[in-house]
Amino acid sequence: MDHLTVGDCWNGNAEAWTKLARAGYDTYRDHLNTPAFLALLPPVEGLAGLDIGCGEGHNTRLIAQRGAQMTGLDIAEIFIRHAREEEQRAPLGITYHHASAVELPYKPASFDFAVGCMSLMDIPETAQVVEEAFRVLRPGGFLQFSILHPCFNPPHRRNCRDERKLTFAVEVGDYFSETRGQIDEWIFGTAPLALRQKLPMFKVPRFHRPLGQWINLLIAAGFVIERVEEPRPDDATVLANPRLQGAQVVAYFLHVRVRKAG
Repeated sequence: MDHLTVGDCWNGNAEAWTKLARAGYDTYRDHLNTPAFLALLPPVEGLAGLDIGCGEGHNTRLIAQRGAQMTGLDIAEIFIRHAREEEQRAPLGITYHHASAVELPYKPASFDFAVGCMSLMDIPETAQVVEEAFRVLRPGGFLQFSILHPCFNPPHRRNCRDERKLTFAVEVGDYFSETRGQIDEWIFGTAPLALRQKLPMFKVPRFHRPLGQWINLLIAAGFVIERVEEPRPDDATVLANPRLQGAQVVAYFLHVRVRKAG
């Protein structure tokens, strides 16, 4: 499976994904992953930024609201259509392009920073994406991205729950198996059943890489690792969003910031 086939999958997901995410049913994104990502993000006011795999533009807009001049790119044309429609409705000066992260349509040193919010893990040609991000960054620029934590979301994963149905451990396996395009089918569980039954399940290709491979890809591209975070929800967040409780036991997500030497 290559990036074009993956793009077809995400184009098929885009209508339902946009509808449900904009309705507030992407609980992990809204209440854990994105807040932690933005907390890690350095000041970007006045900088030119690229969102690689921007989807319908949710995080692109949040970063633009911090004063960055943002460009968003995604291989799924339907996502880009939704992003552009939202930009027309509430302009933030964002430009969106329908293109692949494997071949970024930008000149070298075009951006001060790049982000990839839960997108780099979905592209099989990961090394090429990291190299392309390095190419389009100016000297001193940074790449910050989030992915599913490779250590706690390998091909085999099962939540172990107690009598109160609370997660107390996570069983993992096949960590060293490089899954290359296994299709996981799911939908946001917080959405009402009646709504879920009307929409198709997401078909999400999985490309698992062990943690060491991720680190070595970044080093090989020329990046210097600057910061690593493993977001964990606090008790107040879990009380308001009980589905996040398992993320207090193990890290569901990994956030990394790397920099191109100036």
